[in-house]
Amino acid sequence: MTNKTILVTGANGQLGREMQVIATTFPAYNFLFVTREALPIDNIAAVKSYFAIHPITICVNCAAYTAVDKAETEIEKANAVNGTAVGNLAALCKQYNAAFIHISTDYVFDGTATSPYQTDHPVSPVNAYGASKLLGEQMALKNNPGSVIIRTSWVYSSFGNNFVKTMLRLMKERYSLNVVADQVGCPTYAADLASVIMQIIEHPSTTYNNFQPHSTIYHYSNKGAINWHQFAVAVKEFSGSNCVVNPIPSSQYPTPAKRPGYSVMDTSKIEETFNIVIPEWRESLQKCMAILG
Repeated sequence: MTNKTILVTGANGQLGREMQVIATTFPAYNFLFVTREALPIDNIAAVKSYFAIHPITICVNCAAYTAVDKAETEIEKANAVNGTAVGNLAALCKQYNAAFIHISTDYVFDGTATSPYQTDHPVSPVNAYGASKLLGEQMALKNNPGSVIIRTSWVYSSFGNNFVKTMLRLMKERYSLNVVADQVGCPTYAADLASVIMQIIEHPSTTYNNFQPHSTIYHYSNKGAINWHQFAVAVKEFSGSNCVVNPIPSSQYPTPAKRPGYSVMDTSKIEETFNIVIPEWRESLQKCMAILG
């Protein structure tokens, strides 16, 4: 019997890189990692050709347009990568009988909730990036009802650019930092998310001809709701920095794109469906920072 082949798009991103790390512990699978340069997912001809040539069993779409502020002026580009391309990937997976796992975001919500968002909570993005990611969800489910969508939030890793690495750099350069304290959410260590993706792929309920285990949309983040200031303080604590971290309101740090004020998502569905134990955010942050040194 031939090995199942897993295509991972966006291989140079935070999650893509973590998928490459975890792939070494799953020798039963044949992994295909493609970067934006090797396979731009918004190039439909290239993607169709790739699927025609390679025997793909599962596609994990980690590729995305992630420049939240830039998306306000590059709406067409964001929609092409985060929306139309996702729909095309989903359709091709259906055509070739492959499972489709797509990574989405807490930004599909408006951030006005006062309790954790359920997977079926009404969506209402407050910025162009969130709208483009919502478009991707909608097109994936329209073109392939068996698509599995995992919404995540505040992603960081030892790879790529992210909040943790930015804080570490700034704490070395400055005596003090101002960090917003009125946006609440849950950090997600990309290595943990990569592990969960593999747990879903390996779960007995998962079949590849009709990849629809219980539900199509899941939420995943590490345990514990905090604000960005608290996240920065933890980075300071674990790094041993003497930098002063001051809390400020979002109004003192204006950005082109509005951010949701509350992004906490209920993760119980993914936990119960796939018997997943989610680590607490501080525990995962320590692991990541140990790698960063």
